[in-house]
Amino acid sequence: MESTRRLSFSSSSLLLGAGAAAAALGLVGLGYKYLWKKPEEAVRVGVVSKLLIHPLKSGKAVSVALAECQPKGLKLGDLQDRHWLVVTEDGHMVTARQQPRLVLVSLTCEGGRVCLNGPDMEELRFPVKQADNRVTGCRVFGEDIQGRDCGDETSRWLTRYLGEENTFRLVHFEPQMKGRKAEESKPFPPPTEEVAYADMGPVMLLSESSVKDLSSKLEHEVTVEQFRPSIVVSDCEAFDEDSWEEIQIGNVRLQRAMSCGRCLLTTVNPETGVYTRKEPLETLKGYRVCKPSERHIYKSSPLFGQLHNVKKTGILQVGDVVYKINR
Repeated sequence: MESTRRLSFSSSSLLLGAGAAAAALGLVGLGYKYLWKKPEEAVRVGVVSKLLIHPLKSGKAVSVALAECQPKGLKLGDLQDRHWLVVTEDGHMVTARQQPRLVLVSLTCEGGRVCLNGPDMEELRFPVKQADNRVTGCRVFGEDIQGRDCGDETSRWLTRYLGEENTFRLVHFEPQMKGRKAEESKPFPPPTEEVAYADMGPVMLLSESSVKDLSSKLEHEVTVEQFRPSIVVSDCEAFDEDSWEEIQIGNVRLQRAMSCGRCLLTTVNPETGVYTRKEPLETLKGYRVCKPSERHIYKSSPLFGQLHNVKKTGILQVGDVVYKINR
C-alpha cells in the first residue's frame, strides 16, 4: 500500500515536472516570437535641406536650422507647428482656402511674446501665455477642439487685415489641451497621433526633386513653400519619398502614414496671396492620382508629399542624413 502511494506520488511529480518544462518552453517560444526583431538595414536616401514650421495654420512658414520633432509636429521654443488658428466668432476654422491673404501673415515668437505681422499692418505683440483669457471650443474639419483666445486686440488686427465685415479671432492650442485624431476627419489607414490644428498627420515630408519635376510641367515654377511641408529633402530622385515607409533622421524615427492629398490651397501663391484655383493642382491631377483601390481614401485629390507619424522624438537639423529603414 505504501509502495503504491510512493509510486503514485512519483508519477505525479514526473507529470508536473514535464508540464512545467513544457510551459517554460512555451513561454520562451512566446518571448522569441514577440521580443525577437529582424535586424534593420539603414540605407542613405537623402539629406534634410529645409525645416519649416507653420505656427499659424495657413500662415507664412518659419524656416529654422534645427527643431524638436514632437508627436504633434515640429517645435522650436514657443513656436509649434499649426498651434495657432484663425476662427470665426462661433469658432469655425478659417484657412487660406477662404482667406488666401492669410499666407502672407507671419507669426513668430520672441521673449515669451507672439509677433504678428502682415502687409501694410503694424506689428502686433502679445504674450504667448494668456491664462486669464477664455478657452473656446473650435471646429476643425467638423471635429471639436479647444483653443485659448488671444484677445480682442488680436481680433481687431486680424479683422482689419482681412478687410471683412465679419469678426475673426485667433486661438492658441496649449499643451494641456486634448488634440484631435486626424482619422476622425478622413480615413487614415494606420493609427495616427493626435494633432492640434494640422489637416492630417503631424509631419509632412517632400523632396526638392518632386517639386522640380512638377515645375518642369508648368508654365511658372513653384517652390516647396507652396506645399507647406515640415521637412524638405534633397539628394534624391523625384517621388523617392513615396516608398519610404520608415525613416531615421538623427535620433528621430518617422513612420509613413499616408500620402498627402492636395486641395485648392496649393493654388494660392505664397508670395502674393493670389488664388488662381487652377495650377499646379490641375497638372498634378494629370499624373499624381491614387490607385483605384485607394479612391475611398483620397477621392480625386492628387498626391504630393508624404505624411508621417513620429515614432521616436528627438532633434532634427538641416544637413542631417535621411536613412530609409529596411527590415
